[in-house]
Amino acid sequence: MKEILFSSSKEAKAERRRIFFLFLGVFLFSIVYFAPPFPNAIDPLGKSFELTEEGKGALAIFLLAGTWWVFEVVPIGITSLTIGALQVLFLVRSAKEAFNDFMDPSVMFIYSSIVIGLVFTKTGLTQRLAYKMLSVVGEKTTRIYLGVFIITAAMTHVMAHTAVAATIYPLLIAIYGFYGNANQPTKFGKGLFIGMAYVAGAGSIITLLGAARGAVAISFFEDIVGRNVSFFELSYYMFPVGWLMTFILWGFIVVLFKPEKRIIPGLKVKAKKLYKDLGPVNSKQYLSLTIILCCIIAMSLHNFIPLLQQISKTAIILISTILFFVFKILDLNDLESIPWNIILLFAGAMSIGFCLWETGAAEWLAINWLVLFQDTSWFIFVVSIAIFVMLMTNFIMNVAAIAISIPVSLVIAPYIGVAPEVVLFASLVAAGMPFMLLVGAAPNAIAYNSGQFTSSEFFKYGIPASFILIVVIIIVITCIWPLMGMPILM
Repeated sequence: MKEILFSSSKEAKAERRRIFFLFLGVFLFSIVYFAPPFPNAIDPLGKSFELTEEGKGALAIFLLAGTWWVFEVVPIGITSLTIGALQVLFLVRSAKEAFNDFMDPSVMFIYSSIVIGLVFTKTGLTQRLAYKMLSVVGEKTTRIYLGVFIITAAMTHVMAHTAVAATIYPLLIAIYGFYGNANQPTKFGKGLFIGMAYVAGAGSIITLLGAARGAVAISFFEDIVGRNVSFFELSYYMFPVGWLMTFILWGFIVVLFKPEKRIIPGLKVKAKKLYKDLGPVNSKQYLSLTIILCCIIAMSLHNFIPLLQQISKTAIILISTILFFVFKILDLNDLESIPWNIILLFAGAMSIGFCLWETGAAEWLAINWLVLFQDTSWFIFVVSIAIFVMLMTNFIMNVAAIAISIPVSLVIAPYIGVAPEVVLFASLVAAGMPFMLLVGAAPNAIAYNSGQFTSSEFFKYGIPASFILIVVIIIVITCIWPLMGMPILM
């Protein structure tokens, strides 16, 4: 009887909390949307940027969506649908513009990445990888963390971090199955999945193959500064940062999510036996690996072969999805098992990102933020850029965060005597690691699908992780990059 009353009281408290944050989101929306016109933003050249009614509406929707996403007052996919509906109802953008973004190529890329993870699970490739890895790293749970994180970071050097997360996710599910807690959330489960999401971001900054943000940032840099940044120059400066963050995040996860069990007794022997019991690789596994490897190679060569550059990476990865069904590796039941809540989450993220961009609200925000620091020291200015990009990339696509911040930053930098290279690379580091919101990066949302943590927990744990990121950026711009030969001041 006491247990029933306790459960009922807990549910009532949770419902009151949900209703509070639901109305808080509505309140924030109303305050901004119905507020008088905001002052114009003025850049260092004296150019004025007006925040239009549509831009104000975009900011209002942005605040509502952020509140609802963090506190999960409704399913995260439903919040995304709300973003589209509000844009149309309050005349921020047309229905065609608002909802076209729900099928943006980036959303379809995430969809196909998740399908690849599904193939690994269905064909048994996941079990093979899990058993092999566990037979190497052993029984200590902290070493399992490390093994997973190193594999994740390394894979992002040659393929998009979204695809890496989708591939690693079923592997983590298989590993967690040995922990003995079924599907119940545990500290080890939280650390395993949250850590994977964090490290996927850290690894993805090292090469241009890890994410699209690098190519976009370099394009802006070339247009404004007039100097090319090569694939290898980017990797040279980013390699120590990405791997430093990977190992720091491992330590952070071990401390924050110290596993309930120090070891999983007999795991190494059991993993070896299970791997042996699987027998030889079968034809479906060979076929699946061939399709996936061909897809990865094509996407990896995308930046180097002019013919491939004319083809979207989304089209390349979608071919793999089609082939999985053509060769009957997947069927209709698998199609219906796709986590559409996660797909909708990113569809809504794309919509609000484009909404902020197209209405000028994002640019207005960037200029207002960065001009606050135009009369400060070079150090404060560069750190402020990193903080702005880090905050924005948690709410909108990191490509958009880069697109609105890099041009403004590069215009202000000469007035303070800051070299453009440090602005570019500091922004890319910050953009690669959105640790607070699920919509910040696809690996965050893929990890959330495990059920090991809530969106509010992810936000809570992401605050100290983001603080660590800023500290690392400070160390890098003051110590590491100068020693590597990067110009910091003009």
